[in-house]
Amino acid sequence: MPAATAPPTAAIRRLLPKPPPWVVMYHSIADTTDDPYRVTVSPVRFARQLHWLRDRGLRGVSVRELLAARAAGRAKGLVGLTFDDGYADFVESALPLLRRHGFTATVYVLPGRIGGENAWDGEGPRKPLLSEDGILRVAEAGMEIGSHGLRHVSLPTLDATALTRETARSRELLEEITGAPVDGFCYPYGDVDDRAVLAVRKAGYRYGCAIDPGPLTCAHALPRVHIGEEDTSWRLTVKRLLHPLRRRHPDDLGRVVLQETS
Repeated sequence: MPAATAPPTAAIRRLLPKPPPWVVMYHSIADTTDDPYRVTVSPVRFARQLHWLRDRGLRGVSVRELLAARAAGRAKGLVGLTFDDGYADFVESALPLLRRHGFTATVYVLPGRIGGENAWDGEGPRKPLLSEDGILRVAEAGMEIGSHGLRHVSLPTLDATALTRETARSRELLEEITGAPVDGFCYPYGDVDDRAVLAVRKAGYRYGCAIDPGPLTCAHALPRVHIGEEDTSWRLTVKRLLHPLRRRHPDDLGRVVLQETS
């Protein structure tokens, strides 16, 4: 009897869950000496990080574009770029560098704090947030606008009424401003639980970004990798290599328990 033939590697790979898309998380792009929460990357460092992507044949795109390409089987070489909190410095510091490289990104803003500041941060400098005009400039430049809730509060701590307001109402307000659908939500502080995921789905978002959602990883709780001022070329290389080993992610909207690789 002839020996059994081992299945082709490609066939085996098709049977395995896919690693989640690589989505990286930024906040503010500015020069500062006071950054207790590690949310600020200098323009010089940010420029070097974008060069690192380009030099490796990678292209930064919005999460909406990344997920659409993934669904079509065309996501190779794409990296999701996200910016939390909607800081006003995105327009002057980040946008010109992104456009120079032909990159896009997703900016998650707080329609309940438009033109305000990062009052939720107990320490560190006050940072101005995008005005309505600033949000429109970002959208007109080809960037995706997503919601970060109304006022940057932890969703798992809220009652049902407040949870609906932070998810559904924030989406309505942003669509009124931009005149375009808002597909993405980003959980403030990365705090996410089953109730928060359900609320985001019910509000009509097509996806949600977390940080490290653990067993909740799904299209409405995508994991992301924090990028900071200390992320030089070698650190970025390590983060990229480790990303597919940490968790596996099915391309559906269901809740799934994932195996961590030690």
